[in-house]
Amino acid sequence: MYDPKGNGKDKAVPEVQFVEAEPPGHLRGIVHRFLELKTDGTLPEDYRFHALPDACAYIVFDQLDRKVAGVSKLRAVSEEFNLGKSFHFVNIRFLPGVWQGDETQVSHGMVDAPYAGELPLLDINRDLSGRGFVDQQAILSQLVEALIDAKLVAPNPVTEKIFQHLDDIHTVADMAELSDLSTRQLQRTLKRTTGFAPHDFLKILRLQQALNGKDTWSYADQSHFIHSFRKATGYTPGKYSRKFDV
Repeated sequence: MYDPKGNGKDKAVPEVQFVEAEPPGHLRGIVHRFLELKTDGTLPEDYRFHALPDACAYIVFDQLDRKVAGVSKLRAVSEEFNLGKSFHFVNIRFLPGVWQGDETQVSHGMVDAPYAGELPLLDINRDLSGRGFVDQQAILSQLVEALIDAKLVAPNPVTEKIFQHLDDIHTVADMAELSDLSTRQLQRTLKRTTGFAPHDFLKILRLQQALNGKDTWSYADQSHFIHSFRKATGYTPGKYSRKFDV
């Protein structure tokens, strides 16, 4: 099954906490993880958060500025965000392809502006404030349940089938065949539900498999893997592992 690694935590900054928690069982076809990212006190320098490509959608809540929240998707290459010297974010990481809402609700990258959309994210952010991460997860679960009822998120049978057969997929044609779709149908479906063309989606899956220790999956040879990893992250695999915990 697809197990995305969403970030690389800089090993040189132990004052930054990154915690992941599994959702309740009835939400696991929708939500990959609940996340908390925060500082212990104030850092001496601005912290640059390294976000890996993972094809997931996120709902982000800024606990230090309760006006800041939103729905976010990342690109097919890594992104770095300057989070400053003090921060506290609580996020929902949805599995790829489950977001059914209007694409105008989604921005690329970390949310850094007051939320002005129609979802009740600012009310949720106020409810989250002052609670521990364990208690916050119940509120996040209720939000996901409300999004399911509103048909804004739903299981994606195409991506589910792809994830179940990751080890058998080496090309876009393999992906289409295992999904029981033509290449053209797969193109339309993935672009609509994940925001990625099949080729870019496959590149993300390859990178994530590599981060899970399967660095030979679908790569022709080691040099191809190193080149692809560097193009996606800006680092060679060796430099990345020395700098970041994943």
